[in-house]
Amino acid sequence: MRSMAIKILFPSFHINILACLIINIIVTLDLVGGGGGDGKGNDGGSNGGGGGPTFTFQSPAVPPIPQMPLPLPQAPPLPLPPPIGQKPLVFADQRLAVVYPIIQKFKTTIVSDPLGITKTWVGSDICNYRGFYCDNPPDNKTATALASVDFNGFQLAAPTLDGFLDQLPDIALFHANSNTFSGVISTNISKLPYLYELDISNNNFSGPFPTAILSMNTLSFLDIRFNLFTGSVPSQLFTQNLDALFINDNSFMQRLPDNLGNSHILFLTLADNKFTGPIPRTISKAFSSLSEVLFLNNLLTGCLPYEIGFLKDTVVFDAGNNRLTGPIPFSLGCLDKAEVLNFAGNLFYGMVPEVVCALGNLGNLSLSDNYFTQVGPICRSLIGKGVLDVRKNCVPGLPFQRPVPECVAFFARPRYCSYAATYTLIPCMHPHSSFPPSVLPSLPPSA
Repeated sequence: MRSMAIKILFPSFHINILACLIINIIVTLDLVGGGGGDGKGNDGGSNGGGGGPTFTFQSPAVPPIPQMPLPLPQAPPLPLPPPIGQKPLVFADQRLAVVYPIIQKFKTTIVSDPLGITKTWVGSDICNYRGFYCDNPPDNKTATALASVDFNGFQLAAPTLDGFLDQLPDIALFHANSNTFSGVISTNISKLPYLYELDISNNNFSGPFPTAILSMNTLSFLDIRFNLFTGSVPSQLFTQNLDALFINDNSFMQRLPDNLGNSHILFLTLADNKFTGPIPRTISKAFSSLSEVLFLNNLLTGCLPYEIGFLKDTVVFDAGNNRLTGPIPFSLGCLDKAEVLNFAGNLFYGMVPEVVCALGNLGNLSLSDNYFTQVGPICRSLIGKGVLDVRKNCVPGLPFQRPVPECVAFFARPRYCSYAATYTLIPCMHPHSSFPPSVLPSLPPSA
């Protein structure tokens, strides 16, 4: 037979439909025609009851996905212009423009502001921010700079002052009492050329004593009390030109340095720490103008030095709740300006000196919880006035004394103080003494 070639023309749409039908037929025949196999290597066609042809469908090969080049890093966006209608910030002085971003960055770190203080820290008028004060800096009397920060009682909370306090180039006073600031004090504060008052008391600062303070020659007032500082206090601190030093209510632990008197401090507060050892006899060397000294609630031992009597300007001397012992030196009768003397809660014994009770300005003499055995008539008159407290001692005939066995047990152990001969000497003219002033020769340093 002659073969005939028939040329059939289909539109492309019909060709696509025809291709799909052919594919479906092939798949159907493969399944129906025994395409399952018997699991023994025989194909489905040999057991499927028909000798029809076997069709195999293979997926068309998927062309590989072309590798796309990695995108290049984008440049940071350009800063947006100020919103329409908002003028750019204008500062009264370039020095204020410098501290503006520092303040705004610190503002973002504040996690608690119950009084809404930071709501006022808006705009370019930094001198009217609450807690910020401006003045003319020492190096340019025509300039205006941020000179003082006073956050006292603001109840602000932030994890650190780093990047704020140490970055205020013209700051002279920084007061932040009674907040919840924490962290450590940056060593960069030593670079602040004008800072002379630093008060960070009653916060949560921790770590060792901020030694950067030792290189701040302008500092005259330091208050770091009621924090969590630990370790020792550098002895160089007591040679600084400070007027006031408040380091009480921390956890400093060390022997009281022998150079305690090599300073001109007016207010010395070391209370509520863990200082040990005796009160050094050098205390009178440079502390003749000392107004207040607080040693209470430490671990001090030894006897009171005779030289305390030379603290002629002292108004308050508090060494309560330590482990001091021995008699009270008569030299304390020379503290004419003394209003408060506290030696309660120690191991003192002997007689209460009449010359001390005769001090004209004395308003509170606390000697309770010791082992005194004798009180004279002048001192007894102070008991009646509520000035002298000698409760819980060993004075016969007075109420509220220790039990006798307790007193006996105390005196059963030998007690000794170096330079015992000095304890009855009075280094000044005193109306209740019939003896001239007794001035001792130089004595060797206390052990």
